[in-house]
Amino acid sequence: MAPASVRRPPYKDFLQPALHRRFSTTALILLAIAYVYAIGLARWNSFLWSWFPIGPTGIRAAFLWFSGSLILILRIAQYHPGYRTSDSAYDTFLKHYRNFSTLETIVTYVFSAWLFAQVYLFSRPKDSGLEWVTYLSYDRQRLNEKAVAFTTHFAILGAYMAIRHLWLDTDRLLLGVAKPSEAAVQNNSSDVGTLMKKFWGEMPTIFSQSLHETVASAILTFVIYPLFLRKAVWRLSLFFFRPFFNLPKTNYVPYSWPVSFSSLISMVLASIMLLIVWIAGNTAFTMFMVKEPTKDQRPFTSGSKDPNGSLLNGLKHKKLFYRCFAMWELALIARDFPERRKAIYEDIDRKDGPAWSQVCSICLDVLKSLETNIGNYGKAPEPVSAPVAQPVEEKVRTAPPLKEDPIYLGGPARRRNFRSEVEKVVTQVAVAPGQESHLSPFAKRIVDAAKHQLLEVQKAATGTDDTASLVRSYALKGLRKWVGIPFRQEYRRRITHAVLGGPYGEPSLYINAAYALSMLTSHSLQEDKYGNVQRDIATIIRTLTNVTKRLERFKEGFEVHWTDVEAVKECPEVDAILEALREALSTLIVEFGPYARDLRLTLTDMRLAREAANFPEPQPRMDDLLDLSQWKR
Repeated sequence: MAPASVRRPPYKDFLQPALHRRFSTTALILLAIAYVYAIGLARWNSFLWSWFPIGPTGIRAAFLWFSGSLILILRIAQYHPGYRTSDSAYDTFLKHYRNFSTLETIVTYVFSAWLFAQVYLFSRPKDSGLEWVTYLSYDRQRLNEKAVAFTTHFAILGAYMAIRHLWLDTDRLLLGVAKPSEAAVQNNSSDVGTLMKKFWGEMPTIFSQSLHETVASAILTFVIYPLFLRKAVWRLSLFFFRPFFNLPKTNYVPYSWPVSFSSLISMVLASIMLLIVWIAGNTAFTMFMVKEPTKDQRPFTSGSKDPNGSLLNGLKHKKLFYRCFAMWELALIARDFPERRKAIYEDIDRKDGPAWSQVCSICLDVLKSLETNIGNYGKAPEPVSAPVAQPVEEKVRTAPPLKEDPIYLGGPARRRNFRSEVEKVVTQVAVAPGQESHLSPFAKRIVDAAKHQLLEVQKAATGTDDTASLVRSYALKGLRKWVGIPFRQEYRRRITHAVLGGPYGEPSLYINAAYALSMLTSHSLQEDKYGNVQRDIATIIRTLTNVTKRLERFKEGFEVHWTDVEAVKECPEVDAILEALREALSTLIVEFGPYARDLRLTLTDMRLAREAANFPEPQPRMDDLLDLSQWKR
């Protein structure tokens, strides 16, 4: 039990130091890559200073490392758990393109690429052809456009990779789950040595992806630079270099092409080097940041003065990331750590109620939120109540009302034609803007005739008079092309949005909640000496049954949208949640089925639970048939 005087450290005091250690591991990997680059870029005119870290090579490695670390700093600032939930990629764009994080991503990648390019240029010898200023004679200097094009290519590469970063949602962190079937493997797959082996095993893939992105960015540069950027970048470069060098006053762009074979080789090689740094940094960050919430083979909160209080603090945290990690830790405790399980069962003198009661309530609320998300999907937001209008005094008309006669035709012999009818409608709208106006029968006949003539033209051109079907057929043709991909409302996106809610949804939160409940209740048969858990088992089984059946019915009845041209009805995220709910129900049925009558569970409750879990019905025994009347009571 936790005394009332013991301070309850918040959960972030244990999670953030662990995240910092994982960030440091990723930064060390980038430092090793940067040091190898610095040695490779050395001129090797001295054996010692070409590799010695305290000297030009160390300074070069520091700048290269800082260039790659900018992406890690960006990831620290923008990481989020789970998926960006929306119905389509275009919907995601509308939600996020105005955010400051979008501009921050683009600026960070472009600056990182620019810094890397400058370090590479200053590391090249003077006769490489990539110096910023060339000398035609003793006093004649000229800006080298090869260096300008080289730097511009890296700026384009940074913008391209930033857009790719945003499109693929590289900031996403998908947390793990504590499956009961994996109890024999405890923390062996998440130690540093195993993860390092896994990371170095990804290096061939990282190198291959770097080659692919280098080719794509080079094509973009050869299209964008000469057509849109050459004159502007040339003049901007002259503006910055003229105060320091004796450059010509003219701003004319050189006639020669700014890329030679040697500069192209340097551009490709430097691009591959930079992309390896970026991709390796992102891969290592994603891999190390989602390690299990354990330290020295123990849960994070084991070092707290009040372990249960710190864990409850994380489970109740407002931020989704902390809640997901705390729920993951709870599931690990329920699976692998008997001492912590007993501490939860025996912690009954807590201020807000026993630790088990709070844990049970939190997990059930998490699972019930699935039903809430399903119920709210597709509903329009509730309108904001308008303020009560103050009574306005009615003004007395001091002039006669305006005449409703047409004002464009003069004389008494005004013909009743379409123009006069339009004038009448416009006048009505101008005089009484809040009132409904109707066309006269004459104007309606004109409109109907025009509509009939338009349909005749359409039928003669396309062979059909169904305008809606015609528009949809053209839309489907566009959706099947690559330009229509952002506008497709795919089945997987829509049902993930419906089940997980928004703006972000993490499946592991619900999976770990179901596993934690099932494992804590099943272990309580031997470890709960006070018997507090058995009072909530009926509620847990009914809740799991209702949520499972509701989610299953929703998934079966969820239709494919007409813009989903591929029509693939698969969603691994929802299937994983359903599997966890069924597995949790099956565990409870096996463990507590013989005690159903003592737990106040009726035959209907058990039958529905078996149906939801796809659990086979037991064969009735003679004793059960004899006690049927008592069972119903």
